[in-house]
Amino acid sequence: MTELQPIAVLGGGSFGTALANLLAENGQRVLQWMRDPEQARQMRQSGENPRYLKGVKLHPGIEPTSDIDVALRQAELILVALPSSALRDALQPVAPQLAGKMLVSTTKGIEAKTFKLMSQILEEIAPQARIGVLSGPNLAKEVADHALTATVIASEDEELCLRVQQVLHGRTFRVYASADRFGVELGGALKNVYAIMSGMAAALGMGENTKSMLITRALAEMTRFAVKLGANPMTFLGLAGVGDLIVTCSSPKSRNYQVGFALGEGLSLEEAVQRLGEVAEGVNTLKVLKARAEELEVYMPLVAGLHAILFEGRTLAQVIELLMRGEPKTDVDFIPTAGF
Repeated sequence: MTELQPIAVLGGGSFGTALANLLAENGQRVLQWMRDPEQARQMRQSGENPRYLKGVKLHPGIEPTSDIDVALRQAELILVALPSSALRDALQPVAPQLAGKMLVSTTKGIEAKTFKLMSQILEEIAPQARIGVLSGPNLAKEVADHALTATVIASEDEELCLRVQQVLHGRTFRVYASADRFGVELGGALKNVYAIMSGMAAALGMGENTKSMLITRALAEMTRFAVKLGANPMTFLGLAGVGDLIVTCSSPKSRNYQVGFALGEGLSLEEAVQRLGEVAEGVNTLKVLKARAEELEVYMPLVAGLHAILFEGRTLAQVIELLMRGEPKTDVDFIPTAGF
């Protein structure tokens, strides 16, 4: 189905660009907004996004712009691919133009001061908008390179889910639907923290058993925390939960994994982030997640351990030793163990 009006993608980073390309390949006209006029000019001129997605040709159906009013005025469906730290500041000034629009957050992060997820910020800024979340095991470079990929569009608004499936679903990109917006979005935000730990473990040469243990216990922690906040535990068995966790914790292409790997090689947090050159959401998420877990009294030893490494001067070896000395728990929290 061809869209008569354009679709807006807000954000000039790697994932926003990969999504813009998918939409354009599906016959949609795409207005991709970025704050930097020079970046928009470069993209129009070179037909690439050299800063964030080098070597990937932009589809001619994409129109890069630094005028947010132009992008919002024409589009009914808006995909938001801005860093969590920039989202509120970018959209608050244009709030009146968002009323009644379909707003889909693709940002996997949590706002530091409020512990709000991106879709909750969108709701706050534009209470009349129709809100959804796109999340899953979706490394931007692989999406752009047409590696077979699946994602989840989550919203209680069934029409919005169908709309996103119509425009994004394609030859190499499969879009599943979910009504658990909160669970899908939490899965995307929380897994970034554990990817840092997995990157560290890889740099330190830890075995496959260790990596598998870390990923599985991470899933248990994530689910326990999300359920405490009202999410459905079954959501974490899907693409936005275990699917996203696996790819982020095992791929050197993951930004959070790269930060962890650099830390494992002995770099400081500042040096690791500097080497990466773009935002690793997991570092921001870790601080707020540890505070919130303590407040809600949710048992999250991996989060506490990683926080101790990044901000309290502990080593990964010390933290793993503490974890191994901890009292054994049940394997899966939501299966009764009576009789064992």
